[in-house]
Amino acid sequence: MKKWIDIKRFRFYLWVGLAFAFVGLFADYAQHSNSFFERVLNNVWMVSYVTVLNYFLFERTLPSISRKKIFSSFFKIIGFIFLYSAIAYLWKCIGISLHIYTVLKTFDTTQDAISDRFSYSFSSIIFYGIIRHIYNYIKLKQTSQQLRIEKQQAELNYLKSQTNPHFLFNTLNNIYSLARDKSDLAPESILRLSKMLRYMLYETGGNFIAVEQELKIISDYIALEQLRYDESLRVNFNYDIEDMKQALPPLLLIPLVENAFKHGVSETRNQPFVDIHLSIKQRQLSFIIKNSTGAFPGEQPVKENIGLSNLRRQLELLFTDYNLFVQQQPAVFVSTLKINLASHV
Repeated sequence: MKKWIDIKRFRFYLWVGLAFAFVGLFADYAQHSNSFFERVLNNVWMVSYVTVLNYFLFERTLPSISRKKIFSSFFKIIGFIFLYSAIAYLWKCIGISLHIYTVLKTFDTTQDAISDRFSYSFSSIIFYGIIRHIYNYIKLKQTSQQLRIEKQQAELNYLKSQTNPHFLFNTLNNIYSLARDKSDLAPESILRLSKMLRYMLYETGGNFIAVEQELKIISDYIALEQLRYDESLRVNFNYDIEDMKQALPPLLLIPLVENAFKHGVSETRNQPFVDIHLSIKQRQLSFIIKNSTGAFPGEQPVKENIGLSNLRRQLELLFTDYNLFVQQQPAVFVSTLKINLASHV
């Protein structure tokens, strides 16, 4: 059941009433500075009334209006406004009898007094209505913005929930191949995997991590992959970073590294290699990976896997200024990621 008075909403009307009182006092003072104190009391007394009436007008009467009953709704509004003015006159009389309201203007007839109250009531309706409309518009914009942020965050979390198991699945496959061959490197690979999992579970829950942490997970992953290959695999990982503590979304770069090994090196028969270069200067990130591949231009189009697809969507949600470009060259696959880190949304 709907409450008779919504306290939180009514508090808003009290603030609007305070603003309306100040406007009235300013207008009165400009014309009648000699009776300012009396006019303060008069304004406070009348504003206490119009605040309550405007609350019921905008929060109870107007929402009950139906388009199907347009005539009855019209008369309901007109009746409310006239009743509004008549009760305003009675409220004024009550104030006079309690010696709160001071009569500063006299009228020949009661009808003239009610007409004067009508103009006051109508101006309050306009004032409260405009402020209420602006307030509702701002609240609606804030709510829409909050919903958009929550939706984007939910999608980011979903993309991460896809990427992490995908990454784990590929790594477990690597360990499985070592275990199947009864390699002495299997225990070491399991140890490295446990370190990576600890990092993913406990250090990537926030929105940002330090670049040095991202470098560590990349280095651990490269070392884990190297366990699968003999000395024929050449890996070159270098970086040029002016501030190792600057913020970066966690696990943002690992999909490109993973892609270089799973869909490049693993399909290369002769002289497999991976060249990785990371540069971050003046908030401009450049991440370039070149890896050997068994494919040649014209043989097949570049087909993005789930890792690259998810990365593109994460970049779209996280940044406004970025570029991810992948290109198949003769026996070489090139991934280039450029991000303006200052464009984080």
